[in-house]
Amino acid sequence: MAVTLGSAAPGVAIGACRVLAGTSSWADRSLVSDANFYPSRSLNAAERLAYYAHRLPLTEVATTYRFPPTPEVCKRWASTTPEGFTMDLRAWSLLSGAPSWPESLWPDLQRYVRPPRRETTKLYRAHLPPDVVDECWDRFGHAIRPLLEVGRLGAVIARFPPWFKPRRSSWDELSGLPARLPGARVAVELSSPRWFERDVCEETLSLLEQFGLALVVQAGPGRYHPVVAATADLALIRFRGRDWKAWEDAGAPGTAALRRGPISLPQDDAAWWSYRYSEEELAAWVPRARELASGTHELHAIMDNCWRSDAVDNAATLLGLLAAS
Repeated sequence: MAVTLGSAAPGVAIGACRVLAGTSSWADRSLVSDANFYPSRSLNAAERLAYYAHRLPLTEVATTYRFPPTPEVCKRWASTTPEGFTMDLRAWSLLSGAPSWPESLWPDLQRYVRPPRRETTKLYRAHLPPDVVDECWDRFGHAIRPLLEVGRLGAVIARFPPWFKPRRSSWDELSGLPARLPGARVAVELSSPRWFERDVCEETLSLLEQFGLALVVQAGPGRYHPVVAATADLALIRFRGRDWKAWEDAGAPGTAALRRGPISLPQDDAAWWSYRYSEEELAAWVPRARELASGTHELHAIMDNCWRSDAVDNAATLLGLLAAS
């Protein structure tokens, strides 16, 4: 199959807001091998991405959470996708203070890791001098520049760990995020429920709006009661599935097991993300999506239930429901 760019899949217009939906992986192994989304299992990486872009208008690159991208990779993504296609990227875990693989740090910066941390199984931001952390931000920003320059970059999503809670140092860090990635839109995922407790929630939303940071709304398992709010010219919803017991059993994000770090999560057990939303469950989110759309210019719905064709099908269904509403 030859790579043909053509035009990107359209989103949905709700008033003046452009609504896009997609998945957090276009190359998930089960999607490629066990589903019928792609016309052939023999497509190469560029062909898969080009085909995906014709079917859905948005994707999230989740792999950049574990390893920062290179400029060459971002150039390939930019050249493989048509005008109008949008890619959200997760910020590298180290940048937001989450545990990272030591080998994800650039080789020439390895010598700056403070001993005795050089032999550890996890690397944290505190293991590096502040000026080296600044350099990491600069390199990440340089790497994603090709996507930004051609209009493919939707947002950089900074996912903060559960121990990142409301305090002065946290507010200072959030306020500095736009300057870290000049020209890019930045969204934040706040894992700690403390940000949304009754006495803090209003301040959280007000300051995110002041900083120009988009809040990622969490459409998580059944116990979640998400705060639905647009705090910038872009709003995002992350659909994580609704099977809370599977999440707890697998130690998925949002549970206490996350404190052991993303490295310990089971990579081959699909239990916690293999949830297929019913049409009724997605329809229940249509009023919330329209509420968000009324207060912003662009809305991204990210299906993080990547197992076989669940996420791609759910994204297409949600767009259809929004178009018909």
